[in-house]
Amino acid sequence: MGKETLQVAIVGSSGYTGGELLRILLNHPNVTVSAITSERSAGQPITAIFPHLASLTRLICEPLDPAVIAKKADLVFLALPHVTAQDAANKFRALGTKVVDLSADYRLADPAVYAQWYEHSHQYPELLKQAVYGLPELRREQIKKASLIANPGCYPTSAILGLAPLIKQGMGIADLTSIIIDSKSGVSGAGRSPALAYHYPEANEGLMAYKIGTHRHTPEIEQELSALAGHPVTVSFTPHLIPMNRGILTTIYARLTENLDTTTLHGRYSDFYKHEPFVRILPAGQLPNVRNVRGSNFCDIGVTADPRTGRAVVVSVIDNLVKGAAGQAVQNMNLMMAFEETTGLTSAGLFP
Repeated sequence: MGKETLQVAIVGSSGYTGGELLRILLNHPNVTVSAITSERSAGQPITAIFPHLASLTRLICEPLDPAVIAKKADLVFLALPHVTAQDAANKFRALGTKVVDLSADYRLADPAVYAQWYEHSHQYPELLKQAVYGLPELRREQIKKASLIANPGCYPTSAILGLAPLIKQGMGIADLTSIIIDSKSGVSGAGRSPALAYHYPEANEGLMAYKIGTHRHTPEIEQELSALAGHPVTVSFTPHLIPMNRGILTTIYARLTENLDTTTLHGRYSDFYKHEPFVRILPAGQLPNVRNVRGSNFCDIGVTADPRTGRAVVVSVIDNLVKGAAGQAVQNMNLMMAFEETTGLTSAGLFP
């Protein structure tokens, strides 16, 4: 499509991810946002929900009617809860509309694994086979040809990017049985719907691990790491909730199969990501901070070899709402539509 203007719609626009999508797309030179939907806010201007977008748009939230929305958009972003997105994606694809799905509904290739972790059967296994997992750093060529993208989860994005150079088939140097992933996320990762655990007095001044061994992002991480390694990979994944609005910091521990120092390990990471516009490998000896990626589509990674334990320790940070959701979705859209991959996404993070 090149430089032509693309008509897009955001389905499920009233949540944090929908708001970030709109913020990014309103400044995208090749895109016009032609429709937005919200069942709870139908008939309201989106600026009543997101006052920070005042004067930038006059869009009004509509109820979701795929036949109506498909007439207005060449591509839709689905910012819907899991399970709900299954049917919406199927209807839009049947109408010939390209889809970037930000839910979990099309991320897991095996419908039995989906049913196990999401406690709901997948109603469209044939469509599931057509979905491409949208991590551009690893699936760029597939994404370019896709019409249905399964946008990765936020925790998996930070974990997979942090581990890829250690386990990719042909150059892997990690013991695949020893991987520990420790992630800490701001409360916006839980979405905008009120819940007691995310109420200010509950979350403020606290730090809490949750869903140890049972978090639904676990099979997504293992699926993509296994594909990279060419062998099954099982990880120990522990997420934590921390009292900040946005950001994920993931610390990864993996036993090395080679005796490497930090300089050599850093060189491997730098070489692996040398052509990636949104992955920044920090200088050896430096570790990333979530504040430096806030509001941006960048993933910052720091690596250290610990010769005493024979482990690599990798720290990966992203903004969970941008590279972990909306920004990555726009990056996928750019690839699908043959736009420059970085268009609309090159802004630096906010500081301080």
